[in-house]
Amino acid sequence: MKKAVGWIVLILVIFYIGTNPGPASDIARGIGDGIAEVFRNVGIFVRELAT
Repeated sequence: MKKAVGWIVLILVIFYIGTNPGPASDIARGIGDGIAEVFRNVGIFVRELAT
């Protein structure tokens, strides 16, 4: 059952990206920026621990 739900979600995401590429790229950019911010903050935290 989990596999079927996963495939359905994947198909819907691909369909959304294919029909609305502009908003989908904005979402992907936002996710990427968020991940970059997390790694940046972890780096600052580790640097502050070392000093």
